[in-house]
Amino acid sequence: MHFGFSYVGLIYLIMLMLPNLLWTRNQPKDYEKYAGNENRILVALERTGEVLVSCLALIFSDFNINLESAWSWWLAASFLLMVCYELYWLRYFRSGKTMEDFYSSFLGVPVAGATLPVAAFFLLAVYGRNPALGAAATILGIGHIGIHLMHRKEIMSVDRSEE
Repeated sequence: MHFGFSYVGLIYLIMLMLPNLLWTRNQPKDYEKYAGNENRILVALERTGEVLVSCLALIFSDFNINLESAWSWWLAASFLLMVCYELYWLRYFRSGKTMEDFYSSFLGVPVAGATLPVAAFFLLAVYGRNPALGAAATILGIGHIGIHLMHRKEIMSVDRSEE
């Protein structure tokens, strides 16, 4: 692991944050109702993971492009997941912006808004051979994906009770 600025990490964080900033003005209907029921442990893991992933993605130059590395396929796979994440958001912003839309699957990936970026950062850790980012992405995944799965389960139970 080599300390130094990662422009790839910066690009990933921009790809992560831009749609989330737009989302603040396009939240799904009834979002606040569900957000108040979040498990505190999962929220703590999510927040910790967010800080760690954001910092670690920027401070290791190992994530920058190295076309001579046989590990470049991991970077390509990681970037493909980030592109899918952006496409997920395009679909969401064009939708009716319901809770079902927000917690939907995309290309077979469950709760894609949470799963895709976590998986992308995990693969970025593999590419950079950086166990610290791998651990941070795992912490983030437990919290973030866990929260999204809980919300999806709540939404599905509400939908069933209305039938």
